[in-house]
Amino acid sequence: MNNDDEKLVQDQTNPKNTSGQFSKEILSFREALVFLDISASMLYKLTHKRRISFFKPNGKLIYFHRKDLMTWLMQNKQLSIDEAEMKMERFLTKNF
Repeated sequence: MNNDDEKLVQDQTNPKNTSGQFSKEILSFREALVFLDISASMLYKLTHKRRISFFKPNGKLIYFHRKDLMTWLMQNKQLSIDEAEMKMERFLTKNF
């Protein structure tokens, strides 16, 4: 991680940060890295395999919609034991 990336991470983790960087709707590649807390190579793989939505307005730089990043983060939810038991009970009472 270079100095600019470290500063970006420090700014984002600083509770006194008032820049509102993550309140932006459109994030640059570097901002998305910090937002997702993943490596650049991982984000490149996700975009290359079209696993995450992105925009290339000029055909070079990559931008992301914050909502798309949140959707990607929240996929493949693992139910807690209580949630799984409730789901099973609803299924059994509904089907039997």
